[in-house]
Amino acid sequence: MNAVPLPPGRRAVLRATGLLAAVPLLPALPESPASAAPRPDGDVRAVQDALALLTRDAMSGLAVFVAPGPDPFSRQQGTPRREPGAIEARVPDFLIDALDRYLPFPDLLAVPLTRALAHDTGRLGLPAAPGRPAPAERRVDQGLRRLLDGEATIPLAGVVALLLNLQAVRVDPASLFGPFAAPFARLTYARKARVFELLEGPDPALVEMLDGRLPEPLRGTVSGLLRFLGGTLLELSALGAYSEWAVFDPATKRLKGRPVGWQVSGYSPSVDGWDEYRGYYQGRKKVTG
Repeated sequence: MNAVPLPPGRRAVLRATGLLAAVPLLPALPESPASAAPRPDGDVRAVQDALALLTRDAMSGLAVFVAPGPDPFSRQQGTPRREPGAIEARVPDFLIDALDRYLPFPDLLAVPLTRALAHDTGRLGLPAAPGRPAPAERRVDQGLRRLLDGEATIPLAGVVALLLNLQAVRVDPASLFGPFAAPFARLTYARKARVFELLEGPDPALVEMLDGRLPEPLRGTVSGLLRFLGGTLLELSALGAYSEWAVFDPATKRLKGRPVGWQVSGYSPSVDGWDEYRGYYQGRKKVTG
């Protein structure tokens, strides 16, 4: 396949968002030169698979930012702990489920924001991509364009992951390299905090870039959306870490095990309950002035 290599700016964008994780997932091309044509559907699926992979890693990096534990993501950020944390509480799954299904974020924002993150971030001064471009990089770029131009739904968790990764590379260009698929998951604790400072504070370059892709009447709302999103991500992570979500069985309405939040806090429902709080307090049934 004699594809024209990607310009350096496009390569920098794909690296910063983490989407070059799709390169090893691309389907092999036929050996015969006569049939060595791209496989558009396979390239799109590779991009979707890469987005799912880097989303889980980014959500894991976010989860341990709030509730670290003995896991590799906590060790990477420099705050490992002996007691179980967000990974053991399945907070990455909780975040993906909450963002994709429950967060009141307008659906019509996901695709334009993803287009901005995938196509417009070259103006943000990202570190240049070294070395010679590989033909597979263009296939990733083309797969991404087909995905965004088609009718596929872009999950909100994926949009958030791309945004966190982009900001991670802006904060620390060294996050382009290391373990995990997501640059955000490679950051230290202090640099993750800096990412959230950028999300919740003034970042004119990012706001202008994202705002340019939004449809009317949503233009001019990006700053507020980013502040809302930054706070919500931290709140959801804490909620997932200390709730019973990971061990709650919807079929039986019972817990399948002891929640991590109970273990960390030492809570025991059989010990910490108070009889006075069952029913009416001290037998009172009404209040008089």
